[in-house]
Amino acid sequence: MTMKAKYVPPKIIRKIFPKTIWESGVDKILFTFDDGPNLETTQIILDKLDEHSIKSIFFCVGENVERYPNLAMQIIEEGHLIGNHTHTHKNINFFSKNANDNIVLCSQAIEQVSDSKPKYFRPPHGRVGLITEKLMKQNELKNVMWTLLTYDYKNDINIVKFAVDKYLKENSIIVLHDSKRSKHIIAESIDFIVDRIKSKGYKIGEPSECLK
Repeated sequence: MTMKAKYVPPKIIRKIFPKTIWESGVDKILFTFDDGPNLETTQIILDKLDEHSIKSIFFCVGENVERYPNLAMQIIEEGHLIGNHTHTHKNINFFSKNANDNIVLCSQAIEQVSDSKPKYFRPPHGRVGLITEKLMKQNELKNVMWTLLTYDYKNDINIVKFAVDKYLKENSIIVLHDSKRSKHIIAESIDFIVDRIKSKGYKIGEPSECLK
């Protein structure tokens, strides 16, 4: 694997899964957050997004939505979207026998707090396979990946800075994590990314325009 492939999915992979959204549909950058909601980080992230007037999409785990429904509702009330990240965060390609149930249960949990079914999905750990597009069709979801993985879950701001400085583009879909693993650097990570976006003359978009 090349250094770039660690942070940016290779073009050959994108071609294999053409129905998957890999990058922003417009020349604007989209912030996305995986694995929440979480008592330790969701509020930090929401406050920081509000500070920068950013609207994002949170790919939430169904069990976490059930555990923290008030946080899930707050995400929605503050103008963000919630996407399906499976109910248990198990890899859907290796647990394919129960994969559909895992997706359905997550959508049901999200619908309980939002009164509408999620439109977007991201597989745990970003693992896509031949079963993915079949499951998307069954559940009327669009699979959303990314063009920039920040590795914020390693809890090292220098890794985030390297990834952003090296691979940020005007149409990037950026992955950050709503997880205790990124708790100590998530606010600084968001600030740093916003600063770099501004310094490059790029723009930040909303899910509704970036996920066309």
